[in-house]
Amino acid sequence: MSKISWDEKICQHAGNCVNGLPQVFKVENNQFVIKENAAGVEEIKAVIKSCPSGALKYND
Repeated sequence: MSKISWDEKICQHAGNCVNGLPQVFKVENNQFVIKENAAGVEEIKAVIKSCPSGALKYND
């Protein structure tokens, strides 16, 4: 089960996630992709916290 969830309906596309951890959050073939194992949990949580719309969540 995925620990990171993304709500595309409220995403503002500010880019904080893609700019903050491009190895985890990226756009491939015009699709938003999350590679959860590409960084540590604390790094991921910090970037998720910077999401202005709250579209990203980390589910422990």
